[in-house]
Amino acid sequence: MTDQPQYQVLARKYRPETFADMVGQDAMVRTLKNAFAADRIAQAFIMTGIRGTGKTTTARIIAKGMNCIGPDGKGGPTTEPCGQCEHCVAIMEGRHVDVMEMDAASRTGVGDIREIIDSVHYRAASARFKIYIIDEVHMLSKNAFNALLKTLEEPPEHVKFIFATTEIRQVPVTVLSRCQRFDLRRIEPETQIALLRKIATAEGAEITDEALALITRAAEGSARDAQSLLDQAISHGAGETTADQVRAMLGLADRGRVLDLFDMILRGEAAAALTELSGQYADGADPMAVLRDLAEVCHWISVIKITPEAAEDPTIGPDERTRGQAMAADLPMRVMSRMWQMLLKALEEVAMAPNAMMAAEMAVIRLTHVADLPSPEELVRKLQDTTPPPSGPSGGRPAPQGGNTAAISNTPAPTHSGPSGPSASGAQTAVALQTDALQHYARFEDVVELIRTHRDVKLLVEVETGLRLVSYQPGRIEVNPTSDAARDLVGRLGARLQAWTGNRWAISVADGGGPTIAETRDAAENALMQQAQDHPLVKAVIAAFPKAKITEIRTEAEKEQDALEDALPEVDDEWDPFDED
Repeated sequence: MTDQPQYQVLARKYRPETFADMVGQDAMVRTLKNAFAADRIAQAFIMTGIRGTGKTTTARIIAKGMNCIGPDGKGGPTTEPCGQCEHCVAIMEGRHVDVMEMDAASRTGVGDIREIIDSVHYRAASARFKIYIIDEVHMLSKNAFNALLKTLEEPPEHVKFIFATTEIRQVPVTVLSRCQRFDLRRIEPETQIALLRKIATAEGAEITDEALALITRAAEGSARDAQSLLDQAISHGAGETTADQVRAMLGLADRGRVLDLFDMILRGEAAAALTELSGQYADGADPMAVLRDLAEVCHWISVIKITPEAAEDPTIGPDERTRGQAMAADLPMRVMSRMWQMLLKALEEVAMAPNAMMAAEMAVIRLTHVADLPSPEELVRKLQDTTPPPSGPSGGRPAPQGGNTAAISNTPAPTHSGPSGPSASGAQTAVALQTDALQHYARFEDVVELIRTHRDVKLLVEVETGLRLVSYQPGRIEVNPTSDAARDLVGRLGARLQAWTGNRWAISVADGGGPTIAETRDAAENALMQQAQDHPLVKAVIAAFPKAKITEIRTEAEKEQDALEDALPEVDDEWDPFDED
């Protein structure tokens, strides 16, 4: 009974054997071919790129090329290894004694690097070069990298290093500067589809072009991922593999149905959109995948709107391409940008939600409700068209005109100064203890400023909100406390003023008086707020949005003042450090 050959997955079975077999890496292949032809082979290489683009495979091909001796045993370093000599065969089988592959993810310490440092001094046992291939080199520890630096910079002539990593930013710059770096690119969709078709033909498998396009899109530029998915799709199809079978295998929604859902959302048809989402969910589509597909469609249409050539993507079918081009022509960019932002937020919510389907449904509801919201330009135009006729506030004064509420003029409220009230004459005849020092406090506002200077915040707030001024003379104040003023406020105010000025202040309580300082200060703001609320355009906005509120009003004077503060001062003569004068 003969042993049946063990099945080998497609990613290993069709692994490139030479540089000619490499796909999508033309720049790297050309550089290496020229280096080998000119005998300018570096002592260290580092390969970087996403998963499945051929980093380790490239390292093995380089190792074969350096040690290949040809079928006749007389060949030298070449970029086209024969694949027949003992070195080529042993290297591809991973058993060559002079080509050592090390996984840095499992051997990260200084001790592992010390083994390499101790062994580099010994010449290769049978090959031309002793080659060390370190995969996932970014996983080495900091001390391990430092231990390798000297050997990496000046290795013996018979030693070569080849590194591979997916995280090039985690590799110290001191290591990068000692290596020739090659960035392996993602495989382009056209190249990927051609590679998959070649493998499928070699395997005798029947698979549709649309199914290959789905696999290519899911692989995201990785050749190994694409070959693994192809391997799975061939087994899943058990005959001719169709796009529907691949879509079911990957848990994806039908691209056409995603476009239908996208169109329903933009038309604001919430019920139809939820029904379509439920249908895709029932057919096996993951809610996260559906929202991700919606975001992909949104991005694709936006790109088509800017660069129409993007529609010629080989992974997109002709029907989808036609619909995408039509949507790009009809939809404004602001709608696409708003939908993109909301889809990103929805993806975060679905990822964190205990029930992904519920979160996806809520996201679709939000998207449909904002689909028909007008743009800011349309809203202003609509408000201007529906603005009611201007009517002045009480007293017959017309409301200020203009489209900007921030430009409404400010009308300052009157402030109290000087003696007033029925006790003014008594205040003039009262005996006041005045000195020259009290002449600095000719107005009550000077007293308030004195309190502010001494940083007595509690007393300042109480005076501004709890006292109505009846009359004032330096050294004598008559006030009318408000109902919520502290009972000892008058006594505390007199004591503090005497302590600060060194003179006795007579503070008495009387009837009458004007508004408090706080009421006077707020009067101008309240008047300005009232004028803004009476403005026709503001009325129209509040009528359209009942919950809207005016949060801030800036007058023209304030805007001019801000502009002056922000403006840079003019420089008459710039200082020249080289001017001897």
